[in-house]
Amino acid sequence: MRSPYRSIVVLTGAGISAESGIKTFRAADGLWENHPVEEVATPEGFERNPPLVYEFYNQRRRQILSKEIKPNPAHTALAKFEHEFDGTFLLITQNIDNLHERAGSENLLHMHGEILKMRCRNSQLVFDIHEDLVFDTTCRCCRSAGNLRPHIVWFGEMPLHMNQINQALQQCDLFVAIGTSGNVYPASGFYQTAKIRSADTVELNLEPTGSTFDEHKYGQASVVVPAYFEGLLATVHAPQG
Repeated sequence: MRSPYRSIVVLTGAGISAESGIKTFRAADGLWENHPVEEVATPEGFERNPPLVYEFYNQRRRQILSKEIKPNPAHTALAKFEHEFDGTFLLITQNIDNLHERAGSENLLHMHGEILKMRCRNSQLVFDIHEDLVFDTTCRCCRSAGNLRPHIVWFGEMPLHMNQINQALQQCDLFVAIGTSGNVYPASGFYQTAKIRSADTVELNLEPTGSTFDEHKYGQASVVVPAYFEGLLATVHAPQG
C-alpha cells in the first residue's frame, strides 16, 4: 500500500530544538539574550557594532557545538520518515542549528541561514565555521579582514531559498508545521499557500497558534512528531489486502 500522499513539505521552528536544550533567541519582552533586536539581528546593527554581533553569534555557535546539545526524537523521526517515504519530501527549517543534519535529514533547506556558516559580504560565498568569528578573521576568497558576517538572515532581509520553497508548497499534497509560532512572515503563510493548492495541512505544536490548519496535534515535539510520522509510515508499510 502506498502512502496517500505523494509530496510532503515540513516546516520546523524553534519548538523542535527547544527540547534539545537550544534556547529561543527572543524572550517575552522582545529582547534577544538581553539585547534589543536592532543591535544584534539587523544589518544596521552589524554596521554600527560588528564586535557585538560577532560575539552574540559566537555564543550561539559555542552552545550548538557543546556536547550537551543533541538531536531529540522529533529530529530523528523526521530523518527516518524522509528515508522511508516513497514520495517527494522537503524539510524547511527556520532554525539555524545543525540538529536536523545530525539526525540524518538530507533534503533540507535553512530559510533563516546557519550558525555554523559565515558569508563574504563581497562575493556572497558561504564557508563553514566552527570557531569564533571576529572582525580580524580573514576571508578565504578576498583575503581581507572585516568582510565576513554570520550566514544568518536578519530582520529586514529576505529569507533564503524562497523560490524553491514556494514551488514545493504549490506542488505538495501535505504540509506539516512543527514547533513554530506562526507569527513570523513569510513562514506564517506557508500553510495558506499549500491549502490554496488543496493540500492537507497539519500543525504539531506545544500549544495552539490560532492558525486554521486542517488538523492540530498538541504536545511536546519529541512525543507528537514521532507518533504522527510513524502513523504515516504505517500506511506505507501496511500489508495489502
